[in-house]
Amino acid sequence: MTDQPERDCAAATPRIEVLLVGMNGDLRGKMIPLKAEDKVWKNAVRLPSSTQSLDIWGDDNDDITGISLTLGDPDGICVADPRSLTALPWGPSGSKQVLATMHRLDGQPHFICPRAILARVLERYTALGLTPVVATELEFYLIEADFRETGRSMPPKSLVMNGEVEGFQLYDMRATAALSEYLDTVRAYCDAMELPADATTAEFGPGQFEVNLLHRPDAMAAADDCIYLKRVIDFAARRHGLKATCMAKPYSDHAGSGLHVHASIIDHNGSNVLDSHGGDPARLKSVTAGMLQTMQDAQLVFAPFANSYRRFQPGSFAPDKIDWGFGHRGTAVRIPDSEGLASRIEHRVAGADANPYLLLAAILGGMLLGLEQDLDPGPVTAPGSAPDNPAMLTHDFLTAVDRFRASAFVRDIFGADYQRIYGDTKRKEAITHLRTVSSFDYQTYLPRV
Repeated sequence: MTDQPERDCAAATPRIEVLLVGMNGDLRGKMIPLKAEDKVWKNAVRLPSSTQSLDIWGDDNDDITGISLTLGDPDGICVADPRSLTALPWGPSGSKQVLATMHRLDGQPHFICPRAILARVLERYTALGLTPVVATELEFYLIEADFRETGRSMPPKSLVMNGEVEGFQLYDMRATAALSEYLDTVRAYCDAMELPADATTAEFGPGQFEVNLLHRPDAMAAADDCIYLKRVIDFAARRHGLKATCMAKPYSDHAGSGLHVHASIIDHNGSNVLDSHGGDPARLKSVTAGMLQTMQDAQLVFAPFANSYRRFQPGSFAPDKIDWGFGHRGTAVRIPDSEGLASRIEHRVAGADANPYLLLAAILGGMLLGLEQDLDPGPVTAPGSAPDNPAMLTHDFLTAVDRFRASAFVRDIFGADYQRIYGDTKRKEAITHLRTVSSFDYQTYLPRV
């Protein structure tokens, strides 16, 4: 690595990047010279509202959404959230970045904006006098940056000996040492942005790592932290000639990447309402039941792409059953602690490819059901003991799409318009995937059938 990029940045014009989060967790926006920053805070930055409805290929799908050319592709207002203002450590000195919520021209938050969807869910907690406390754990892979030319993903060369990845595995400190320069850059970027990044560990797969973010008594800030962390791992990889990917399953024969969410709830006195106080954790179990009962309907949010469903495999740490357990890492919902301020749930279903804002809206929406009703999560899964015939998550993208599109829960949490647009856009993606004849078909069926 050379210091030429840093010298070039130092001589460049500082800027502020105004960022919008699309339905696929993609960041789009505008780059504005820092000397014109005032326009950001005067709500003078605009982009078409359809920016946040683009599918995975960047198509606005006006025939599905009806919010692009049908309406003349109208502008929305990018209302920057000052709490998310932070440094842009890979940009010219003094540069900044900020996350924005799309508003309509009448000043109201736009239904198409994932940040606005999460904000509406959080308003319901505020009305109850409650505050979710949230943290995320993000897994990702580092691969060689020539994947477009080679047509396959390969671990970083520093992990490879004689053509094989040798001696590196789960929690292996030699893996973190081999990628120490990259991980040091990730840490430096997080520090510059004041991201609450905590532990970093090597995970199961070659070149796979996890970064934990600390708990926040502000779920919007927790989602912001996660989307910024995804940006950090991407730009740090570019600096080192690598590619970072949050694709759920980049290798057939190695572990997928998850995005686990830890959540608790505090009241206006700062007390954890999920604390069992040494007795039966009835509230904690009811909240767990709310998440379990809505899990099939919301799976499209937890697994938003065709590749996402390759991660749900029996015998893996990616759950395929709708179950729960105390301290059990094989369950969909794990309860790490049921007493004291640390009483919380861990939602283990989502892949690293999930949109953090939609993900938290779905999880917190399910938890709301358990707060408002007395629900039973059913038999607990324990070592050597599991319920008979549990409900299952689907392994099929199109099935998840159909469940999402038909769900009353989804309509309540995400709104009918977003349910229609997100569901129909994903249905197009699922059908395109079904119609695509893959290399597996050619290698397996063509010579034998």
